[in-house]
Amino acid sequence: MLKGVPPFITADVLWVMASMGHGDELAIVDRNFSAFRVSAETTSGKLLILEGIDAPTAVRGILQMMPLDTFVEAPLMHMEATDAPGELLEVHKDVIAACSQAEGRAIVSQPVERFAYYPIAMRAFAVIKTAESRPYGNFILKKGVV
Repeated sequence: MLKGVPPFITADVLWVMASMGHGDELAIVDRNFSAFRVSAETTSGKLLILEGIDAPTAVRGILQMMPLDTFVEAPLMHMEATDAPGELLEVHKDVIAACSQAEGRAIVSQPVERFAYYPIAMRAFAVIKTAESRPYGNFILKKGVV
């Protein structure tokens, strides 16, 4: 056991976070996302699974150990709903609030059209699949400088 590491963070998630550099991206996806296929295209080629953890909880745990990038306007992206473009869903609001609280500053999330999200996730360092059941609970976090 390590001090200060949330109990649901796995050794593989720790390895990925430690291996990432400034500006690398991490895809946090919901349980309906095609995570296995997309993760094969990422830098690490790893699919990491956080069983029983929703997206806001996963993001809060990750951001206890990893800062968001301060050199970009939106270090957070979210998949927008196809039937409600431009609208922030409850899952988006919850993750934005978790990011803002963890960072101690207002975080803006950049909406990404559903089909444009997939190639961004494929270019990420890794994919972390959560148990998030709310639709469009898919995010990209950009790592900052520690």
